[in-house]
Amino acid sequence: MRTTLDFSPLSRSSVGFDHVFDLLDAASRLAPADNWPPYDIMRVGDNHYRVMMSVAGFTPDEISIMHEPQLLVVRGEKAGEDKAEYLYRGIAGRNFDRRFQLADYVTVTGANLANGLLAIDLVRELPEQMKPRRIEIQQAKALPPIEDHERAEGGKQAA
Repeated sequence: MRTTLDFSPLSRSSVGFDHVFDLLDAASRLAPADNWPPYDIMRVGDNHYRVMMSVAGFTPDEISIMHEPQLLVVRGEKAGEDKAEYLYRGIAGRNFDRRFQLADYVTVTGANLANGLLAIDLVRELPEQMKPRRIEIQQAKALPPIEDHERAEGGKQAA
C-alpha cells in the first residue's frame, strides 16, 4: 500500500523550495527502482562526491555518461548480441540506463573504468556570489535617511 505525502504545509511557510517539493513528489510516485547495475554514492570531501557503479563486462566504448542540468545519465549498451550457450548466467550483461538527480552547482569532473567498476567524480562548486561573505559594519554618528538609500539604488521614489 502506497501513501501519498502532502507537502502543502511546507509550501505555505517557505519560499524558493518549489523544485525540492517537486523532486519529493516525483520520488513518491516512482515505481520500484531497478537495482541493476548496483552502485554506491560516496562523499569523498566537503564538496566532492563519487558514484561507483559495478559494470562488469562493459568496455568504455559501451558506456556513455551525459551531464545535463541537474541530471547525470549513465547508459550502458552492449555492442553485439552474445551468441554463447550458457549453462548458468550470473553476470548480467543487459543494457542499462541509470539517472541521478544532481543538486544545484554539482558538476562532473571525471570518470574512470577499472576492474569492472566505473567511478564518476563530482564536485559542488558554489559561484562566488553564493558563498557566505562577511559584511563590514561602518561606524556612523547617525543612520542615513531612508530616501538617501533609495537614490543610491537607482532613483526609486515612493508614491
